Amino acid sequence: MKLKDTERIDDLQLKGLKLIQDTNGFCFGVDAVLLANFTKVKRGARVVDLGTGTGIIPTLIAGKSEAKEIVGVEIQEDVFEMATRSVKLNKLEDRVRIINADIKNIDKELEVHGYHVVTSNPPYMHIDGIKNPNDKKAISRHEVKCNLEDVIRAASRLTMPKGKFFMIHRPTRLVDIIELGRKYRLEPKVVQFIHPKPKKAPNLLLVEFVKDGRPELRILDPLYVYGEDGQYTEELKAVYANEDIGEI
Repeated sequence: MKLKDTERIDDLQLKGLKLIQDTNGFCFGVDAVLLANFTKVKRGARVVDLGTGTGIIPTLIAGKSEAKEIVGVEIQEDVFEMATRSVKLNKLEDRVRIINADIKNIDKELEVHGYHVVTSNPPYMHIDGIKNPNDKKAISRHEVKCNLEDVIRAASRLTMPKGKFFMIHRPTRLVDIIELGRKYRLEPKVVQFIHPKPKKAPNLLLVEFVKDGRPELRILDPLYVYGEDGQYTEELKAVYANEDIGEI
């Protein structure tokens, strides 16, 4: 696999899977790994990942599940091209494909209400204060190309009745997440807060929605990334085989 000067290949330590990443761009972190593990995918399922970036979540889901079809949606053309090469590198073309598309126009690209599972690790930050809105890292981190409502609306359009949408975001947006989910017929069913360490406030949260689900929210036990000794917790090590999963 030919790489560009700023690219590298990372071993995901899962069934021999690898991922191409650009050291000048946005590289995946613990949030993507947490979301892929939190997502429940049944055998033969059709899956879409919105704002797939490097394609890390489709790649991990392909390794962890027996999904029939996994589609990654990425708006940045060069990032889409890199993720497509990772699919080829892993010989996953029969199950995984990446499309270059805007989620705001997702109806034109993918089957409406045709997917069992939708996932997203969207940009967390508001666009305010961005110096370069065309920078790849800015687009990945800030709501430049889409906002929270765009993501939830697209997820609702793609998810079949009783299908599921899994997302990771910031706890500060929890009220918006629940309000927008219900606006677009996605009922929040499970929430888990992610804390950097004990006695620290959560800085991430995982949410599972069900399309047209009945109201009933379950809060899982919190997950701590680091212990008091500064090392990954045993809980995290037991869930994630790859300890080199970045910072939050």
